[in-house]
Amino acid sequence: MYYLQFLLSNLGRRKARTILTLLSIMVAFLLFGLLRSLAAAFDQGAEIAGEDRLISINKISLIQPLPEAYLGKVQGLEGVDKATSANWFGGYYQEAKNQFPQFPVIADDYFDIYKEMISLPEEQMQAWKKNRVGVVIGKALVDRFKWKIGDRIPLIGLFPREDGSTTWEFVIEGIYEAKSKSADTNTMLMHYEYFDEARQYAKGTLGWLIIRVKDPKQAAQVASAVDALFANSPAETKTSSEKEFAKSFAKQFGDIGLITTLILGAVFFTMLLVAGNTMAQSFRERIPELAILKTLGFSDIAVMLLVLAEAVVISLIGGLVGLLLAKFVISGAATAMASTLPGLSLSTSMMLLGIGLMFVFGVLTGIIPALQGLQLNIVTALRRR
Repeated sequence: MYYLQFLLSNLGRRKARTILTLLSIMVAFLLFGLLRSLAAAFDQGAEIAGEDRLISINKISLIQPLPEAYLGKVQGLEGVDKATSANWFGGYYQEAKNQFPQFPVIADDYFDIYKEMISLPEEQMQAWKKNRVGVVIGKALVDRFKWKIGDRIPLIGLFPREDGSTTWEFVIEGIYEAKSKSADTNTMLMHYEYFDEARQYAKGTLGWLIIRVKDPKQAAQVASAVDALFANSPAETKTSSEKEFAKSFAKQFGDIGLITTLILGAVFFTMLLVAGNTMAQSFRERIPELAILKTLGFSDIAVMLLVLAEAVVISLIGGLVGLLLAKFVISGAATAMASTLPGLSLSTSMMLLGIGLMFVFGVLTGIIPALQGLQLNIVTALRRR
């Protein structure tokens, strides 16, 4: 308690300088919390991806379709447990800003492949299957648009209908829930059969194949077999694990992890120089007082630890305020961004990593003054008074 009072007294000697140092450290850890949470949210798709699922797309690009006949051929390959498909619908509700994912799928197969992630009550599944224009939506869409079962939802679609209209009307027949916290419930699922019959062009094509393998250890062999099956065909495939697919898809927005790491590296290096210079200046001003401490019986190690502890305390106070502010901001933004970036949060592990960085930051900024305190000569120091 005595040493803590001593440290706090020293921090109050130059209030303006201490406050500015705390603010600079707070901003650094505020950025740390915001940017790392953003990067984690972008990587979340890869983290929740199943090890036993493969995604097969057109080798040219994701937007190039695959023939519908591919699905049956893949289903017959050795090592494949189940295969289904999905298409990109690309619609929006009322205004272009109201965009969210919509996929035409095969109802039973899609929910079976993702059964550990999402669930739909059986009666709602049956109602959906009986209605060709029926759709099921995730809980996040209910929260966003206040929709309910039975609502008729007009969407402006990317694909025109046979009559040239781009307006598609659907009826909500079910609301699916996430079985895991990180599962995406921001999607609308519609019947592929209805979509394929009603669209004006690209009939009989699929967006991508979703393949569940019998043994995850054989996923690479199955992926190679799928690509070999369609080699030298007009629509060659590129098959990868769902995790690799999610990572490559996220990287189309840029390597968020690398970008945030570079930004944080620059911020922390700059703050290291600023805070280190502040600590060195504070030490120089107190050299005679530290010499008096040694005269009173404080050991060299004790003086060194006092100087080092002061730097760590400043780092912890500023850093914790920054992280708590980041958590507050992210909590407010998570709801607003749930439709475009689900899973945005500042996790406990990220908070612990931040606290660890505060200790490292404090030690690095205080180590040089602390070593100078260790080597301080009493007579020489008192002459500087």
